[in-house]
Amino acid sequence: MSGNTFGKIFKLTSFGESHGIALGGVIDGCPPNIEINELDIQKELDRRKPGQSKYVTQRKESDKVEILSGVFEGKTTGTPIGLLVRNTDQKSKDYENIKDKFRPGHADFTYQQKYGIRDFRGGGRASARETVMRVAGGAIAKKVLEKKGVIVRAGVMQIGDVVADSYDFSDVRKNDFNFLDKSKVKSLENFFKELIKDQDSIGAKILVNISGLEPGIGSPVFSKLDAELAKALMSVNAVKAIEVGTGVDSVTMRGSENRDIISVDGFETNNSGGILGGISNGDDINIFASLKPTSSISQKTTTTNIDNQKVDLEVKGRHDPCVGLRAVPILEAMVALTIIDQMLIDKAQCFDVERKT
Repeated sequence: MSGNTFGKIFKLTSFGESHGIALGGVIDGCPPNIEINELDIQKELDRRKPGQSKYVTQRKESDKVEILSGVFEGKTTGTPIGLLVRNTDQKSKDYENIKDKFRPGHADFTYQQKYGIRDFRGGGRASARETVMRVAGGAIAKKVLEKKGVIVRAGVMQIGDVVADSYDFSDVRKNDFNFLDKSKVKSLENFFKELIKDQDSIGAKILVNISGLEPGIGSPVFSKLDAELAKALMSVNAVKAIEVGTGVDSVTMRGSENRDIISVDGFETNNSGGILGGISNGDDINIFASLKPTSSISQKTTTTNIDNQKVDLEVKGRHDPCVGLRAVPILEAMVALTIIDQMLIDKAQCFDVERKT
C-alpha cells in the first residue's frame, strides 16, 4: 500500500490498523533541539481518544504514546523520531457478522476491489483509528511552530442545524462537543439525546485557524498553500469539503465586496482567508472543513456481499454519532504538519530573501 507518507521535508510515515497490535509512526526531517517529551504528545492524543463522553464512541483506549527514537535528554536530535501507541480494547468479534458484507458509506467495497483482500475488523487501515499517529506527529509539529510564534487551533462551528453565532476558541475545550459557541451547548445536548435514541448520526463543520504565520509561505503553481492544506484535510476520514476564507459564499459576492483592500496598516478585510496566489499574506488563515455523518449506525439496512448477493446488514460495535467532535485535534495536526513542512520548503529556497512585515 502506497500513500502512507505525508510531507516533503518534515515527513510523517504511519502504520497500523484499528484492531491490530499497535499503531506506529516515524517523523523524519524534524529540526534538532526542539524540546519534546511523551507528555507533550500525550496531551494532544488525549484530546482525540475515544470514550471521553457519552457523545462519542465508548471504545476505551488510553492511547499511551511511546517515543522509541530521535529524542535525547528531552530534545529532538534531528534523527527519525519513532512513535508507538498500542491497541488495548479491540472487540473484533463485533465484526464477524459483517466480514463478507460491504457496509454502505465505508471503504469495504473499494478496499476489496483494489487489493482483493481487506481487514474487516473495525475497518482496518481505513478506520479513523489510524489518525492517532497524525495527532502524535502533529504534536511535534506544533512544538516546532511554537518556536516561530505560529499557533494552530480549531473548533466545531456547526453540527446539523445547530450553528455557532460567535467563535471563541477558549470555549472549545470547555464542552463535550468542542463547540466554538458555548451558548449552543444545551441545544446540542438535546439534539444528541434524540440522535442517539434514533440510532443515527450527523455531520459537522470545523473551523481551523492559523495565526502568526509570516507572509511568503507557499509555492505556486502546483503547491499553493491552500492546495496543500486542502489535500491534508481531505485526507482525513469523513472530510468531504474544504473552504478557505469566505469559501462558497464568494459565489454571491461582488468583486468590490470580496477583494481585500490593502492600507498602510495592512489588509482591511480577510475574505481571502490569509492566502493570496497560493502564498500566505501574514493575516490569519481560516479554513473550514465539512465532515459527513458517521456511516456505521445501528439501524438495519441491506447491502451486498463479496458474491454480489443482496443481504441484510446490522452494524454492531462502538461508533461516534458525530465524527466531528473528535476530529478537531486531527485537523489541527494535519494543518500543523502542512505548515511546518511548507515553512521548511520556503527556507530551503528563499533563505536569503528579506521580507517586510
